[in-house]
Amino acid sequence: MLAIVCPGQGSQTPGFLDPWLELPGLRDLLEALSDAASTDLVTHGRVSDEDTIKDTAVAQPLLVGAGIVSLVALFGQGDDAGRLGGAKVVSGHSVGEYTAAAAAGVLSYRDAMTLVALRGRAMAEASAVTPTGMSAVLGGDPDEVLAAIGAAGLTPANNNGAGQIVAAGTLEQLAAFGAEPPARARVIPLKVAGAFHTAHMAPAVDTLRAAAATLTPQDPNVFVASNKDGEIVTDGTEVLSRLVSQVSNPVRWDLVMERFAALGVTGLIELPPAGTLVGLAKRGLKGVQTLALKTPDDLEAARTMIEEHA
Repeated sequence: MLAIVCPGQGSQTPGFLDPWLELPGLRDLLEALSDAASTDLVTHGRVSDEDTIKDTAVAQPLLVGAGIVSLVALFGQGDDAGRLGGAKVVSGHSVGEYTAAAAAGVLSYRDAMTLVALRGRAMAEASAVTPTGMSAVLGGDPDEVLAAIGAAGLTPANNNGAGQIVAAGTLEQLAAFGAEPPARARVIPLKVAGAFHTAHMAPAVDTLRAAAATLTPQDPNVFVASNKDGEIVTDGTEVLSRLVSQVSNPVRWDLVMERFAALGVTGLIELPPAGTLVGLAKRGLKGVQTLALKTPDDLEAARTMIEEHA
């Protein structure tokens, strides 16, 4: 069984979309997605600097746009088809869940881009209320790490499995936590602009809920593993509801990987900007073949994996 996974914010790097836009039709597609998002994704994917693409309002539509472009390159689908070839399950980490919803046909590409652009703006506004951020905690005993995060007044915003938990809260709380990390653990600040997937993002939920009410989602045409709890969601309305609520809810990627194992996933392809989720899978899904789809040079290998695992 083949899984397609879609990365979240923080995995983007300057110029990562440049080689993709050399493929026929993909620049035109990204321009159409830019129009839907009211953001120049072509410029941001090719020449914008690190600080610019770190901006939440830029990063989120850029990541979803990149995922859609790579899906079209990989599967040759139309710009609104939402098909995954022979893949059986899709999931996304944080904002990557919007890419997953579009890939599964729950949302049209245009609706996904419009909604995620609003998400980015709303989360940027929520982040501006109080200086907040996120830090990855690598290693240590998971129970001790979670206890230390709670004692510091922080939220375990991402439980990624494979020895990685992400703490989120105010910058002051994170600084104090980093100065005295849990035993046998390293604390690494992340390149994000706020405490995502925590109560700090509550204002963005209301904004998204109002916008989502105007959309008509379709039931997914493949399994969608929710990053809330790893459950398979088969109802399009429920997928959309979870897209809204996950803004202030923790991401449980550890449970997504457990679901992949239970389903019998044998191959996993991560869409660009790829690498983070493949790294987690190599540690948390032993024996599963993985591929990070970073540039068009990886397309041939990805198509071979599809044939072998679909």
